[in-house]
Amino acid sequence: MRILISGASVAGPLAAYWLARRGHAVTVVEKAPQLRKAGGHAVDLFRPALEIARRMGVHDRIAARRTGVELLSFRRPGDTRPARIRVGALTAREAGDHVEIMRDDLSEILYEAGRDHVEYVFGDSIAAIDDRVVTFDNGPAREFDLVIGADGLHSNVRRLTFGPESEYTTWIGAHLAVLTVTDHPGPPGRVDGVVAVDRLAMIYHDHTNTRGFFLFRTPAPLDYHHRDVPRQRTLLKEHFDGLGGEAAWLLDRLEDSPAFYFDSVTQSRMDTWSKGRVTLVGDAGYCPGPAVGGSTSLAMVGAYVLAGELARFPGHDHAFASYERELADYVQKSRTFAIRAARRLVPANERALRTLMYGTRLLNRLPAPAVRLLTASSVGLRVHSSFRLRDYPG
Repeated sequence: MRILISGASVAGPLAAYWLARRGHAVTVVEKAPQLRKAGGHAVDLFRPALEIARRMGVHDRIAARRTGVELLSFRRPGDTRPARIRVGALTAREAGDHVEIMRDDLSEILYEAGRDHVEYVFGDSIAAIDDRVVTFDNGPAREFDLVIGADGLHSNVRRLTFGPESEYTTWIGAHLAVLTVTDHPGPPGRVDGVVAVDRLAMIYHDHTNTRGFFLFRTPAPLDYHHRDVPRQRTLLKEHFDGLGGEAAWLLDRLEDSPAFYFDSVTQSRMDTWSKGRVTLVGDAGYCPGPAVGGSTSLAMVGAYVLAGELARFPGHDHAFASYERELADYVQKSRTFAIRAARRLVPANERALRTLMYGTRLLNRLPAPAVRLLTASSVGLRVHSSFRLRDYPG
């Protein structure tokens, strides 16, 4: 079949790889002029996603570019003594089940795995879908048997096929921002930050990149367009002005950052991800919440399952239905975990903030096995690692 995929981040290149391996003629269209370098935050890959990477032959490349965070250190404004977590000891037992990697690095690895067998069209976007005929903003109209929307939380394919974004997304109370910083204030392998009521700011120190990460809660969704970067920077300054520490250091570099990302922590909630010859994969159809729900791992699994179900069934309608059944429970568990994680990560009041600081210092005195039993990361690990991959034909 001739299959068009919109989006070249994570789910798109991964689905393209598996579909091309099974003999389909695959085209990926991406609005950006090249692979995006949007200052993406570190993402978690759990056991099923890592198994898919092994089957693709890219696991070693992913492992080589893992973030390698060993120490997480954060404090309240004005505190001189930070709370610390020995991340290396915490995750040692799960080394084969969990990898943290920068999203941009993962996207590049997945793209390179299949680019020799997939047609990539950058700098263009889908304008209309009429059965098999797809019209583009820039290129000529073409015919495809199927269209897959892998174009993220603000999916263009979803809008064209199902209707306005507002009908299918639910804000779960927070916003996040990520920026790349050109200077390196600390040693690689650690994260430093400042935490206050309803907001936190962290700096990731890596061998090749330094990234700033902001997460904050607001009473209502903020008013901005997801492509209006100046407005987003203004909002970030307004909400973190006066926090000091790492937040102030990052805000001083905000205007000069070569890559910046800002979005709401929002879930995609749909009764079905498929309509006619169109289906959605990853955040476009079932984002549990950026940065809090393991959405990247879920997207990788979703793309693999979709390609596999298309190999299992002769008709796309049966394949799409089976794809949704296979993922339904996993998607629901991820949503539930994301809502809880969004509430826990940012303290909602002074009492919660004191509990966070005291609890972290207490955990740091416990042996690593006990810490793993008590932390939310272990819950997330169970949610995502419980999914079992099929061995699909071809």
